[in-house]
Amino acid sequence: AVVSTQSTGLRGWWNSRSRLTSEDLILPLFVSENKDAHEPIPSMPGVDRMGVNRLEEFIVPLIEMGLRSVLVFGVLNSDDCKDNVGSPADDENGPVILATKFVRRRFPNLLVCCDVCLCEYTSHGHCGILQPDGYIDIAATLKRLSAVACAYVKAGANVVAPSDMMPNRIREIKQGLKDMGTDCRTCIMSYSSKFSSSMYGPFRDACKSGPKSGDRKTYQLPVGSAQLGLLTTKRDIEEGADIVMVKPGMWYLDIVNSIKTAHPHHLVAVYQVSGEYAMIHDYATKSENFEQVVSEALFSMKRAGADIIISYFTPTVLKWLFQNGGVLAP
Repeated sequence: AVVSTQSTGLRGWWNSRSRLTSEDLILPLFVSENKDAHEPIPSMPGVDRMGVNRLEEFIVPLIEMGLRSVLVFGVLNSDDCKDNVGSPADDENGPVILATKFVRRRFPNLLVCCDVCLCEYTSHGHCGILQPDGYIDIAATLKRLSAVACAYVKAGANVVAPSDMMPNRIREIKQGLKDMGTDCRTCIMSYSSKFSSSMYGPFRDACKSGPKSGDRKTYQLPVGSAQLGLLTTKRDIEEGADIVMVKPGMWYLDIVNSIKTAHPHHLVAVYQVSGEYAMIHDYATKSENFEQVVSEALFSMKRAGADIIISYFTPTVLKWLFQNGGVLAP
């Protein structure tokens, strides 16, 4: 068959599933424990760490351009208060809880998602509690992750997003929310298919969260395995995840598509991670059309089946959306 795409209207129909709006986007926020901080991240041009006192001036213009959601990460200034169990993760005066309370109070219609993990707060930089032999204590870690998630919900988080990749943590967090009476008003967005990727380096610079020894291959997914991505997603859905996520993005669009095909009634998020951002930003800056390069990467995620895109390009894309009537199309 010969399919005509000669007119703008016809191309619009064929592109309809790949259109972008502000509702598709989540902006990651790196919140420093230094309340007045505004620190550029050298490996991520255009992205900064900010203290809670600097959030309002940053967020207000983005809200005016249509920002709908943020994903909060905490950043500590030093390792001095870090320990084996990640005690600072749910510190009442820590960056995530302070930022969540502030944003919910100042911007009540902004959806606040909180990343739930221990790596930014443990002395060893791993995502769970270590046993003396160096292996992760799964049972203790699950209880700790549930406690952290519940603390973020008490602070006002609409969505908790466990990124640790420990087995059965969705079930544990769901039970913690039930015990607290907040399970029906809290969404769980699971990093259900998080691969042991080489694309996380700039993020670890931003959050100061790299492992002090070893790596995370024993609990993140092997990069060549499509089967495990589907299995862990199925497990998390069965345990109560409302949204499932694939991380990284462009390298794993086959996984995004397979998950959306297998679970068409669930929302599927994709995280365009720091390494992707740095690479695309570098090339787009040198290209003749920055917007076209960045947009194509995002359109590819929508085309694969993503409902939600977590991207450091969100402020820039919001500006383009604002200038184009609220919709970007290929």
